Amino acid sequence: MSVSELSARVKDRIEPAFADVWVAGEVSNVVRASSGHVYLSLKDDEAVLRAVVWRGTVSTLAIEPADGLAVVCHGRLEVYPPRGSYQLTIDRLHAVGTGGLEARLRQLHARLAAEGLFAAERKRPLPAVPQRIAVVTSPAGAAIADFLQTLANRWPACAVVVVPARVQGAGAAEEVATAIARAAHLTPPVEVIAVIRGGGSLEDLWAFNEEPLVRAVAASPVPVVSGVGHETDVSLCDLVADVRALTPTDAAVRISPDRQALLAQVALVQPRLSMLMTRQLATARERLERLAASRALTMPERLVAGRRDLVCERAARLDRLIRTLVRHAGDRLAAVAGRVEAASPLQILSRGYSVTIRDAGSADGMAVRDAAEVEPGQRLLTRLARGRVWSIVERSAADPEPRVDDPPAGAAAPRPVTSGQRPSGDPSR
Repeated sequence: MSVSELSARVKDRIEPAFADVWVAGEVSNVVRASSGHVYLSLKDDEAVLRAVVWRGTVSTLAIEPADGLAVVCHGRLEVYPPRGSYQLTIDRLHAVGTGGLEARLRQLHARLAAEGLFAAERKRPLPAVPQRIAVVTSPAGAAIADFLQTLANRWPACAVVVVPARVQGAGAAEEVATAIARAAHLTPPVEVIAVIRGGGSLEDLWAFNEEPLVRAVAASPVPVVSGVGHETDVSLCDLVADVRALTPTDAAVRISPDRQALLAQVALVQPRLSMLMTRQLATARERLERLAASRALTMPERLVAGRRDLVCERAARLDRLIRTLVRHAGDRLAAVAGRVEAASPLQILSRGYSVTIRDAGSADGMAVRDAAEVEPGQRLLTRLARGRVWSIVERSAADPEPRVDDPPAGAAAPRPVTSGQRPSGDPSR
């Protein structure tokens, strides 16, 4: 008999005999393959059994397998002839008791609490009158029906968007977390998110104790109400949510206002509002009557006449003020003109002084201030108070003073012509 023949006979004998078995043990060596299959081992004190959960079965498990978890599994044995080995193909998996799950829950709770995810100061208030809410749950469960019925009775004006997600089994936590993120970014936006699920065992509600879901609730920009399980069930989702509801029905109650209570309040407020409006109208009527009886409306001509007299009086005052200012300005102008006239070069010339300019033939002749500035034979122009005199320099004051008895032949002895000297004789010379 060949090896393959023996392996085939073993396969034919073993697989039909162990097609429906329950196996209890501790999970170890969990490997999640990229294909989606989960490979693991079940062990006790004396033996180890290899096992596999195929990708299509993973999402149907009550809990996701983890190392160290005591479980009881249902499945069938399958022989793999190429390796001469056998393994348990698991289709159902449950925790044995709650000790292992509770230990994991306590560890995760302590770690998340140390990060402040359950702190009271993180809690946000719910809108008093929400107009649009999102519900994350399984659309096939009874929880959504109870929630919608309660909401319709209390506040039917609110729009509800159901974001579907599995609420039990392996991968449910990640699916609910994704649904919360989707609900927080709906368009148009929602004002509150409700995460609800009906009651069950710790194993059934385990998805709401897993870290991805808890962190998704904490990261939601929209307030979250958690209504998971019955009154006695407390999950980490309840602790991290902004509001914890005891049940899905209680979640609807906490989100919505009571329509009947609001109608009763409106009925009480209506008489007060009517009285307030009547009082406001009476006050407005009194003000209107006072305005109608005022002089501005009954005798507007008197008001105009009074204003006209005031305008005339102020116009007269303005005219007097302008005349005074103009007179004072004229006096100041005359005083300044007198000072300017007194300092005028023409006034200086009228008192007997003269100005002598050299180079009289050029356009830029300069006034003579020093006798050393002129030379014999140079032409000069002398400006008098009345008229001008042109002359030629014969001798300057820098030369020796001429004697009276030694004049030039045929002429009287001339006097030096300098700037600023008072002229003698005929001023027209």
